[in-house]
Amino acid sequence: MSLSVIKQAIADQKLLCPSCHKPVSKFEKFVEMISSAYDGPGSGLDGDTAGSKVTLICGNDSCDWKERTEYWANYIS
Repeated sequence: MSLSVIKQAIADQKLLCPSCHKPVSKFEKFVEMISSAYDGPGSGLDGDTAGSKVTLICGNDSCDWKERTEYWANYIS
């Protein structure tokens, strides 16, 4: 779910760079974090998600801002 929110925020230009205040143009290294995993009967390996981490990259001219964060939602306007 978080991945689709990030992609949509970038497509809608609502994910803003804190340095130049322009829309972030790309991201990399997205990972869903889990708080616990249950590997019991049935071995479906159920897990409780605890958020996600992503590296945001501004990509605008003359701005080299890049940040690895789990608080990416704070950059969405």
